[in-house]
Amino acid sequence: MSLTAGIVGLPNVGKSTLFNAITKAGAEMANYPFATIDPNVGMVEVPDSRLDRIQELIPAKKVVPTTFEFTDIAGIVKGASKGEGLGNQFLENIRQVDAIVHVVRAFDDDNITHVSGKIDPIDDIETINLELGLSDLEAVNKRLAKVERAAKGSDKEAKAELSVLEKIKPVLEAGGAVRTIDFDEEEMKIVKGLFLLTSKPVLYVANIAEDDMADPEDSKYFGLIKDYAAKEGAEAIAVAAEAEEEIAQLDDDEKQDFLEAEGVEEPGLNRLIRASYTLLGLQTFFTAGGKETRAWTFKKGTKAPQAAGIIHSDFERGFIRAEVMAFDSLDEFESESAVKEAGKLRVEGKDYVMEDGDIVEFRFNV
Repeated sequence: MSLTAGIVGLPNVGKSTLFNAITKAGAEMANYPFATIDPNVGMVEVPDSRLDRIQELIPAKKVVPTTFEFTDIAGIVKGASKGEGLGNQFLENIRQVDAIVHVVRAFDDDNITHVSGKIDPIDDIETINLELGLSDLEAVNKRLAKVERAAKGSDKEAKAELSVLEKIKPVLEAGGAVRTIDFDEEEMKIVKGLFLLTSKPVLYVANIAEDDMADPEDSKYFGLIKDYAAKEGAEAIAVAAEAEEEIAQLDDDEKQDFLEAEGVEEPGLNRLIRASYTLLGLQTFFTAGGKETRAWTFKKGTKAPQAAGIIHSDFERGFIRAEVMAFDSLDEFESESAVKEAGKLRVEGKDYVMEDGDIVEFRFNV
């Protein structure tokens, strides 16, 4: 499962600090623009308390969480769509990711330079969204010039694409994002083939001060970011990147002491990772007991044979059936046998669409 969420933002908003905290990868940080030029890629474990509960009820020798990728992309500046600040290279890096984690500075600190000289999160967001939109508009105009000629004939595919492009263009011209447009299933296939930057799902991350960790609503900036996100149907969460980087370096006991001192239940990174995972349309199924209890990542809408193939291609090729119980059923009845006695163990075939939290044993024959 090679989907990746790209971390973007203006220079010096805390992107690389956040990336370090998430992946403990040690990406370069500096108090000047373009400290990150080539994108850094890191794998992260997805925090999931269900694994601990499964291990408690169906003990295995080893427990393995699932993972996915984050990519730390260099800071974007005004004029990036015209090549400013190595803009073309950075925009191309964004084009390669599947979802955008947009980090916005939401703290005051005179010691950390802001690229525009002031703290204004909405202006920061709109600066980046404008650059992404201008890049998309240029791409749409180029494509329109080609498709309009083909659509004058009997080319049905060209006519369908032209209709989609004409739907997209006025939204981009008005400063909107492609992801805010309603498309039907056939139109969406065309949109995906255009690889537009503003078509990617986005999560806004307010990088707040450590003092606001216990109650992000106290941040004078977070509410502004949340309201902006809500207008385009996106989610916004608050994370204190610098504090989270410190937390990530601690052992479990020290980590718990730190969190209690700050008045928070879990690291903000856990929420960020889970939100990014969901943003990518990813879900989790489990295999349990014996040598290994393991979480597996699948794309929402995946059917049972394809999910089996995530474990091994032979499982998909020789798929017979899937024996499935929901995590909630195991949690309630507390043993496999009790789940079965309650009639909650299901036998599913090739057309079964996997659900998040399914605990599965695949039957196959090759």
